[in-house]
Amino acid sequence: MVKSVGDARDMAGPAALDGVTVVDLSTVGPGARATRILADFGARVLKVGAPKQSAALQVEPNFHAYSAGRGFEQLRLDLKSAGGRRALLALVAKADVLLESYRPGVARRLGIGHEELCARHPRLVYCSTSGYGQDGPASGWAGHDINYLAFAGYLHTSGRDADGKPPLPGATIADSAAGGMHAALSVLAALLQRARSGRGAYLDVSVTEGVLQLMSLYVDEHLATGAAPGPGHDVLTGRYACYDTYRCADGRFVAVGAIEARFFHNLCRAIGCEQWSERQYDDDAQPAMRADFAAAFARQPRDAWVEKLAPQDTCVSPVNEVSELPKAPQLVARRVFGEAHHPRHGHFAQLAPLLAGQPRAEGPVQAGDAEHTQTDAVLEAAGLDVAEIATLREQGASA
Repeated sequence: MVKSVGDARDMAGPAALDGVTVVDLSTVGPGARATRILADFGARVLKVGAPKQSAALQVEPNFHAYSAGRGFEQLRLDLKSAGGRRALLALVAKADVLLESYRPGVARRLGIGHEELCARHPRLVYCSTSGYGQDGPASGWAGHDINYLAFAGYLHTSGRDADGKPPLPGATIADSAAGGMHAALSVLAALLQRARSGRGAYLDVSVTEGVLQLMSLYVDEHLATGAAPGPGHDVLTGRYACYDTYRCADGRFVAVGAIEARFFHNLCRAIGCEQWSERQYDDDAQPAMRADFAAAFARQPRDAWVEKLAPQDTCVSPVNEVSELPKAPQLVARRVFGEAHHPRHGHFAQLAPLLAGQPRAEGPVQAGDAEHTQTDAVLEAAGLDVAEIATLREQGASA
């Protein structure tokens, strides 16, 4: 039997956001990450996309993306039409949160900006996510994850390849952490404040400013001391051999993060490099120390080193490939994987809700399907009559 994400085995009682309704106008990126988090905390998320004929510029995510739309209710409305906007206003009248990810100024031109909607619904939490914020000289720039990481200094402080180029990150850090978690945290704080004051809020979520928050150790260091953090600036950016990655005999890698002296001493002893135990942060010793560490790790396969070193307080872990994760004993023991069922793609595995306090389903969850919307049912529940809903479909304003 397919069960909903709310059928939790890990938590008693209702989910934290049970009873909260979110209208989501985003399709991909930070906004979609944020509402994924809110839905997994129990919010009802009404995912509003454009009808197919009106969505030429919108990216349609793969069926498995964003947790396969589990727990979302899918609608398609043409917000450029008067009928589509009226339908959206009916949804907002009964919602707690609206989230949009348009370019700055677009929502206002459509007649669904925060000034208008918050005036009509003072309890509404209206969240705008954008790359650079709603104002300022860069606010109109187009961009994606790499651009925000670059702008806020993240790429510059990261390790360089052989040509000296900043690296391409292996995950969408700006979208997920600096944007999605940033937006979700801000929405939760606004809902908490509303419970005390009775009033909603407008949230201007800048992904770039979220990256700055992630970069605060280095930005604040520069502001306070004038230092210029970059690759090799300190222990966290590759200055020392105790915090690096090393290739093993089978071509795979381990990550070493032995920052504290105790862990470093354990590491040196375990890999046969005790000559370096007392010179951990000696800058002159780093090239030779790194060469000795590299030679030591090259003598055995990765998993042999992990089996030996990880239990010995050495801060060593495997650099896992994504394909290795489903069999990783730690992740299996923590039950981080779940199952989903899609009407067209069948059963498949996916990550379960992972943030602390998010309930997990006992069985497979129902995935969303962009081809099958709940538009009519949701609009009827919002107060539109059957004739008006039929007219919207006839006009191509809904689907």
